[in-house]
Amino acid sequence: MIDAVRWVRTPENQHEVHVLDQRLLPLRTEFMVCRNADDMAVAIRDMVVRGAPAIGISAAFGVALGSQSFDSASGISYRKHMEEVSRLLGSTRPTAVNLFWAIERMRFLWKDQAGTDSSSMTESLFREAQIIKDEDIRMNRKMGEHGQALLPQSATVLTHCNAGALATGGFGTALGVIRAAVNAGKSIRVFADETRPYLQGARLTAYELVEDGIPTTLITDGMGASLMAKKKIDAVIVGADRVTANGDVANKIGTYALAVLARAHGIPFYVAAPFSTIDFSMASGSSIPIEERSSREITHIGPDVRIAPEGVSVYNPAFDVTPGEFITAIITEKGVFRPEELRQMSPQSI
Repeated sequence: MIDAVRWVRTPENQHEVHVLDQRLLPLRTEFMVCRNADDMAVAIRDMVVRGAPAIGISAAFGVALGSQSFDSASGISYRKHMEEVSRLLGSTRPTAVNLFWAIERMRFLWKDQAGTDSSSMTESLFREAQIIKDEDIRMNRKMGEHGQALLPQSATVLTHCNAGALATGGFGTALGVIRAAVNAGKSIRVFADETRPYLQGARLTAYELVEDGIPTTLITDGMGASLMAKKKIDAVIVGADRVTANGDVANKIGTYALAVLARAHGIPFYVAAPFSTIDFSMASGSSIPIEERSSREITHIGPDVRIAPEGVSVYNPAFDVTPGEFITAIITEKGVFRPEELRQMSPQSI
């Protein structure tokens, strides 16, 4: 199983976090070594690591790295130092709620153990970050079990962006459902959207599924409607970066279009995400902050090849919001829910 975020203890008894550089896949496999919170903030902001659950896991390890770098001789208190670390990590990617959930979970730990020496606190924080990662893998496998039951014995699935092991602690959310269906003996084929402009589908989803031996066909983002019209798609499964209390879902740009197309063609549209992705404090998707990224992601292929004329204006939102009315079901580790069911729920209700 692909391991995108690894906690490493050095021979000098220092902690490092090695993050698989997903910008280089599938051509090169290299890890960025993070030794402090600043390194991790760069890894998250620059999309060395991406995918909502993996961002949360990375942020948790970033908090622990921040604790490790505390210097009592600086004149700044441990509490103030850790608040600054939390603010830094929280400023990296505004849309994915898992980032803030993980930071708050880590904050609860270091605040709860006030008075503990920083070295012992650092050890506790690294253990907690690893627990978050291990929990995520277990949740993904449970999510897969729930989700695969929704698929027929033989099915062709369309997916968008990357919601696999690379985007999580391991196994995956949307791809976890596909993997679980294959493990259950079902015959599953996949159409993977390339997912412009960052090409997560072409570079990452196709890479994961080919490695797993799952039959996969790569398509451009505009081909889904044609395939649906020809009755070549049985279900659409995507991940999520945030789900609001009314069942609206923020996910990679282009997701909303697929949901509308699926509704028009009578095809089930499923969202697979851990329960922690549901933001019960946010009433609807209209309140979700949508990250806008560099124009260069659209005007260039790779670091150097320009494909658009100089001077053209660029609009590059990283996410869009799919209204709950277009979503058949939300698959979580706690079960499968219709979007409208979320309105009667709370984080403590199940």
